[in-house]
Amino acid sequence: MKRELPKNDAVPEVEEPLENEGQGAEHYNLLDRYAQATLAQMTAGISPYSYNQAFMDWLVHLSRAPGRQADLVNHAQENALGLVRHGFNAMTGGDEPPPFKTGVNDHRFVDEGWQRAPFTFWQQAFLATQDWFDYAARDFRGLRTQDADRVQFMYRQWLDLISPSNFPWMNPEIIQTTMEQGGRNLVEGAAHFYDDFMHVITEERRPPPEGYRLGEDLACTPGSVVFRNDLFELIQYPPQTESVHKEPILFVPAWIMKYYVLDLSPKNSMIRYLVENGFTVFVISWCNPTKAQADLSLEDYRKRGVMAALDVISAIAPGEKIHTNGYCLGGTILAITAATMARDGDDRLASVTLMATQVDFSEAGELLLFLDESQVALLEDMMWEQGYLDRPQMSRIFAVMRSEDLIYTRAVRRYFLGKDDLPTDLGVWASDTTRMPARMHGEYLRGLFLENRLTAGRFAVEGQVIALKDIRAPMFIVGTESDHIAPWQSVYKTSLFTDNDMTLVVTNGGHNTGILSEPGHPSRHYRIARRKPGAAYIAPDDWFAEQEPKEGSWWSAWLKWLRARNGDEAAPPSLGAAEQGYPIIEPAPGSYIHQG
Repeated sequence: MKRELPKNDAVPEVEEPLENEGQGAEHYNLLDRYAQATLAQMTAGISPYSYNQAFMDWLVHLSRAPGRQADLVNHAQENALGLVRHGFNAMTGGDEPPPFKTGVNDHRFVDEGWQRAPFTFWQQAFLATQDWFDYAARDFRGLRTQDADRVQFMYRQWLDLISPSNFPWMNPEIIQTTMEQGGRNLVEGAAHFYDDFMHVITEERRPPPEGYRLGEDLACTPGSVVFRNDLFELIQYPPQTESVHKEPILFVPAWIMKYYVLDLSPKNSMIRYLVENGFTVFVISWCNPTKAQADLSLEDYRKRGVMAALDVISAIAPGEKIHTNGYCLGGTILAITAATMARDGDDRLASVTLMATQVDFSEAGELLLFLDESQVALLEDMMWEQGYLDRPQMSRIFAVMRSEDLIYTRAVRRYFLGKDDLPTDLGVWASDTTRMPARMHGEYLRGLFLENRLTAGRFAVEGQVIALKDIRAPMFIVGTESDHIAPWQSVYKTSLFTDNDMTLVVTNGGHNTGILSEPGHPSRHYRIARRKPGAAYIAPDDWFAEQEPKEGSWWSAWLKWLRARNGDEAAPPSLGAAEQGYPIIEPAPGSYIHQG
């Protein structure tokens, strides 16, 4: 299939769109949208109706469920009895373990002082209360599961706010540090608070700390930008071996963050790992959209993003099939692209790897708690007024999902203990967030998250519905055990909607830490199994139980898988293709990575 190749073009000057000047009822509609946008700014983009409705659903069903009420009274009595036993055991010097435990990601009570009276009583009373509210908000007959989860989430947010660890006079670590330092920690904490407050007010971006400069310490694998349009830059990384695998690899990262999570420090760079093992690697570096790009669509990201990148690679390495790898949201658009290419008879894909990627959103993790018609409409109005979903708004959404650790533990450490944040390569990347163009993000939230069209057979590209089962290229699917954004069970469901040769991997770690699992990383393991075409579907928990964990990095397994599906080795391709209109533009990491 002959395709017209895209041309390098400079970022165009886009004029501000004219204000909608509708007549009659349209004026009132605009007034409503402005009002909703203002409300969204005040509530951090959270719909008050959605959460009030969830609470009322829970309260009404609880009020007419005497059995459930009795169960909650009984659970409260059991928790109270456990507290009494713990108090008596602590006062008499017993060694019985406390009845209530903290969560895996909860680091508020790690200091040894919490094991002494009176702090242990406060800690256990808080955990007992948290346990009761978690139990009270569980799903029961007649209550919508999503409303039960939302009520549980709301209770957790309220309780996190009043945790005894947040109050200096109740936290033994703060008291001890203040006594040892004569209050210097509180003075330094006040300075940290003022600095953070001014950055929030001014929305000024912090420069990367020393030792974490882009292009020098991070994103420093040698390469060249060989294509640029208004949406993305395409970076080519030459292999660092004499002979190379003929078929190149294209990475499609999520545009919700910047691409260099794939090229962090030299020790944990996935891109460097591949070029050191003889692969030519291309990666898309997305732009950070401005208000002038509010009308960028999901189709733009597919057609002028992924497809344009494939066309450029085909010009640089003519006749070669292309291995592709999509991460998170980038994996979703890659799956859409692969299904569309299969429908249209475009067979250029050698393989498709999806890392922490969802194609079905019926079990989309805690992000799904934020989404219903009211919530999506509120976000759409906020983005309509702004032109995008802003960086701080995105950061807050991810932070509140683990508020006990990402908000309150950090606040205590920084403002009361006077400790500065220790920079890490992953932390620097995580704070380097991007904006989401209004139209694209609205289409993504409504079409994929809310209506789940892709696996429901209702997602159309260029006027025709696509189906994931059309994809014939072999697939490598990676999920992570502790992922709160794309739970591995949801990632695993890709196998339910496809019928090709597929290798499934579940590795320990979270959404980012599980993917960044370079060889030599301590305490890493993974489970792996192949699903042959036509094989019967296995439920995720059954699959997980059947696979023995393997020690080490899943990167090694993926490298072996890629090599088995690659052609003979040959001389590396040239950097760019000047004769085809793709000269080297500038060295990696390019310009778009620096857009603020």
